[in-house]
Amino acid sequence: MSTITKSRVHIASGLVLAFFVAGHFINHALGISSIELMEAGRAGFNIFWRSIPGTILLYGALLSHFALALDALWRRGNLRMPVGEALKILFGLALPFLLAEHVIATRLEFSLTGYVRGYTEVLRSMWISNGTVAFYTAALVIAWAHGCLGMWFWLRGKVWFQRVAPIFHMIAVVVPVLAIIGFYSGMHASALAAPTPNTEAGLPLRTLYRIIYSFYAVFLLVIAGVILVKFIPQRNKIRIRYAGGRIVSVNPGLSILEASRSAGIPHVSVCGGRGRCSTCRVQILDGLDGQPAIEAREVATLKSIGAGGNVRLACQLRPTHDLTVLPLVDVGSTLLAARQAPNAVAGQERMVAALFCDLRSFTQLSEKKLPYDVVFLLNRYFTVVDQAVESSGGMVDKFIGDGAIALFGIETSYAQACRQALQAAVKLAEGIEKLNASFSAELDAPLRIAMGLHAGPAIVGRMGHGKATSLTAIGDTINTASRLEGLAKQKNVELVVSADLVKLAGVTFPGHEVEELEIRGRAAKLETWVVLKATDISAALATPSVAVVA
Repeated sequence: MSTITKSRVHIASGLVLAFFVAGHFINHALGISSIELMEAGRAGFNIFWRSIPGTILLYGALLSHFALALDALWRRGNLRMPVGEALKILFGLALPFLLAEHVIATRLEFSLTGYVRGYTEVLRSMWISNGTVAFYTAALVIAWAHGCLGMWFWLRGKVWFQRVAPIFHMIAVVVPVLAIIGFYSGMHASALAAPTPNTEAGLPLRTLYRIIYSFYAVFLLVIAGVILVKFIPQRNKIRIRYAGGRIVSVNPGLSILEASRSAGIPHVSVCGGRGRCSTCRVQILDGLDGQPAIEAREVATLKSIGAGGNVRLACQLRPTHDLTVLPLVDVGSTLLAARQAPNAVAGQERMVAALFCDLRSFTQLSEKKLPYDVVFLLNRYFTVVDQAVESSGGMVDKFIGDGAIALFGIETSYAQACRQALQAAVKLAEGIEKLNASFSAELDAPLRIAMGLHAGPAIVGRMGHGKATSLTAIGDTINTASRLEGLAKQKNVELVVSADLVKLAGVTFPGHEVEELEIRGRAAKLETWVVLKATDISAALATPSVAVVA
């Protein structure tokens, strides 16, 4: 099974378990009201989960998730990892041990005998045994923590996750708290209720505990076997030589990134060793022949940066024989940038709208003025740009000469970012008109602006060095916006905006036409709106937004 397939199965099985656990917790929370409501909720909950398809799906997800967790542990080669990842693995391996007794005493007994233990019976038995209560409470907390950590590792790089992260965090706290309160309330109610005699026979207590203890034994043997076999030093070591002379001897199956970490050698990996970035890449100076074949995820990542044939991702290559490597990303500057990045979106792909603007013929105008006058005029212009962008909800990326770059969507939705960019273009054009009125006596010709707008994916992060570090964006979207600004100059208009951005903003521009324009650096033509005066689209923006979220 390929790494990508394993990852997809792991995510799918985790989602199944997350839905099951969340439903179970909500059912527990009903105990805040009454134990009768818990029983009613359980009946509805079991309609699917105790059906044949539901049982197959649940047990299949449990087995798949646990098997893949063992496989991930086996493939790691060492136990050096970030704290968050270590907790996720530890919680995942602890769950079967913590939940075995509860699952066997309810679901397995039902599967074998058809006997159903209701909430009253189960909670009363837990109330009698304080140790069981503590054990099950720990299982609740650990199960939820494992699921939340897994979801966070999966979603943290998604474009939209930063917008919903506060809701995610709220759910992560509120659901288990309500579940535990409902669980304890139900136990108290079951202890006060009169016991009802069993009319159906379940498994004998001795048989039940024999099954439970057998599971514990097998489970612990499997975990111990993996650790003993994998992590006890082996004789057939593989030697990884780093350019500069350092040599690390590791067990077979260890990735180059894991080898670096096990030896304390700094090695950059922004995505955490999942093959989603190229920062851990190394050049294989010697020993590439005969190494494991490159897989699809690594191929796609390396192709995106135009890497040479002897370049591999250190997190994906698990050498089968000795080799010599040269890490290609400088550790010092990368780690420094990471420490300086306070913004939560740094180093992530986001869907943004970009605005490029530039004053036309400003060089000729500045040649006729004193330097101090030029500085004064430019600062007034920069103020206009900054006010137009910030009042629309965007941020000015940087000023370049008499031009500027602005970004929208850092803290808003994609569709809203597109609309904000259009609003900023209108405000900027209006600001230039007011500026011309203020300086009419000093200007031989009015200031004219050219703007380009485009939207799409971009890498947003803190880039630069030292005091010159700032939050910025790079990618094809930014380049295209720059090209559109150049086209606005060529066509002698104020604004050229991509049709995709206009569509996402939920507007249309009557009286203007869509043209297919050739953009330098792009193979295909791009549909664009060409607007003579940006203020002409203000009426269209005044209508309510009906944007379509991509």
